[in-house]
Amino acid sequence: MTGIPSPGLGTSGNDDFERCAETVQTALKLGYRHVDTAQMYENEAAVGTGIARADVPRREVFLATKILPDNLAHDDALATAVESLDRLGVEYVDLLYVHWPMRAYDAADTLPAFDRLCDEGKTRNVAVSNFTPDLLDEAREVLDAPVVANQVEMHPLFQQAELRSYAEEHDIVLVAYAPLMRGDADDVPELCEIAEKHDATPTQVSLAWLHRKENVIPIPKSTGEDHLRENLAVPELDPEDVAAIDAFDREERLVNPNEAPWNR
Repeated sequence: MTGIPSPGLGTSGNDDFERCAETVQTALKLGYRHVDTAQMYENEAAVGTGIARADVPRREVFLATKILPDNLAHDDALATAVESLDRLGVEYVDLLYVHWPMRAYDAADTLPAFDRLCDEGKTRNVAVSNFTPDLLDEAREVLDAPVVANQVEMHPLFQQAELRSYAEEHDIVLVAYAPLMRGDADDVPELCEIAEKHDATPTQVSLAWLHRKENVIPIPKSTGEDHLRENLAVPELDPEDVAAIDAFDREERLVNPNEAPWNR
C-alpha cells in the first residue's frame, strides 16, 4: 500500500459546492495530498471539482470516500461506489471505507463487495470507520484485502488507547477525525499552556500530539486558507509536552452516531 499522506483534509460539513471545491483546490495548492470525503457528506462532486481544478496530478492525490450505512448491502455497495466515482470524476479512489458498522452493514455480505471493488481497481485499498477491536477482528477474517485504516474520533480528550495498540499490532493506520476537538481545544488549560510555550495555538498542539503517535494520521476540517496553513505548521512538541497530554484521564467523545443524518 502507498503511504497515506499526513495530514489529510477533512470535508465533513463542507457541503456548499463552491466553498468546498475552493477549499480542496486551495489545500492541494498549499501541499495537502490526502483528501477525505464520504457519501454522507453530500460533497463528493465538489471535492472532485476541487481536485480537477488544482494543478496537481491525480496520482499524487490520495483520495478517500466512504459508503453510507444505508448502502452497505452487497449490491448497494457495489452500485453506489460506482456512483461515488462518477461524482468525484475519477476512475478509482485510494481508500474506500465502510462508514459505520450499522444499518445495512453485515460483515459476511458487505465486505466481499469491498474485495470485489478492490479487485476491479475501483479502490486501491479497503478501510473501515468507527470499528472496535472485535469488529476489526471479524472484518479481517472476512476480507481478502488487508484492512488498511480505521477512521475514528481521536484527539487529546479521546485518545483511543485500545485501538492504537490494536492498530500498531496489526499494521492498521488510525485516521483521526475531529482532531481539532471541534474548536474545544481552546478550553483545555493544559493545551493552552503548551501552546503558549511553543508560540502556537491549542489546535496546533492537538495536531502535533497526534503527529507524534505511530500509525495515526489526522484529517482536520478547515475551510479558510489561514486555517489550512495553520494546520500544516504544527510545532515539535517536547517529550514532557507529549507526556502531559498522554496523562489526560478524560474520555470525552464529541461525535455521537445517534446524531448522524441517517438517524434523524
